[in-house]
Amino acid sequence: MRVLITGGATGLGQAIALKWAGKWAGKDEGLDICIADINQERGDETVNALSAQGANAFYIHCDITSENDVQTLANTLENRWGGVDTVFNNAGVASGGSLLDESIEQWQWVFDINVLGMVRVSRALLPLMREQGGGYFINIASQAGLTPIPYMGSYNAVKAAVVSFSETMKLELAPDNIDVSVVCPSFFKTNLDESMRSTNPASHKMLNKFFAKADMTKEEVAESIYQQVNKKQFLILTHKLGKRAFLLKKLLPTQRYIKNMLNQTKMMKRAMEKQS
Repeated sequence: MRVLITGGATGLGQAIALKWAGKWAGKDEGLDICIADINQERGDETVNALSAQGANAFYIHCDITSENDVQTLANTLENRWGGVDTVFNNAGVASGGSLLDESIEQWQWVFDINVLGMVRVSRALLPLMREQGGGYFINIASQAGLTPIPYMGSYNAVKAAVVSFSETMKLELAPDNIDVSVVCPSFFKTNLDESMRSTNPASHKMLNKFFAKADMTKEEVAESIYQQVNKKQFLILTHKLGKRAFLLKKLLPTQRYIKNMLNQTKMMKRAMEKQS
């Protein structure tokens, strides 16, 4: 099994890598893992941890906003492995703020990484999967892409784009025996806040509170992903509250759902005003 994880040096990407290594330990079929990231030090630490679990792992520097880096990644996997079986499009950043808080530059930054970065990696590795007769893309989106919350406009938009892009890939690539899943986790304890961009300090405080109150660890999220990936589920929801919110949005009349969300928005606005 040959697995690529972008953004695999830290956070959920690292947890996924370690989860797969743990699950595959002792199996007859070996596990090869490539950690593609921009953090060399953390990447090396993750590779060492994976090697200790018996996986054949290596790190490669890859900035997914760079066409050259992504093509070098694809060439490396072809030369080293002869292809790739599973690709976790995991690398991403966070952004937040009100409509007037977020600059166009911030919107462009988060789109370039969270959406176009995924597109670059998928385009570069698709020919390898077609040549070998199959493969599996697992795209990491967010609960925000399904049930968005206020003051995270750009982040909500890019994650919704990832969900739509994943559904498009699922339909388009099925004839090539290439499967696709999209993962929509809610808040969990991770280091995503390190990449957070916002000109409004209250947004930082609000998101840090969400992360602090999270009821799942990254390891628990990775376990949920592993179980659902084994079933080849397309939409992977990892949090009970996230599943409930998504179900309510689907079942409630639109006007009633919006009314509920407006009430929550008022509470969030008051909380942010207190933190400003």
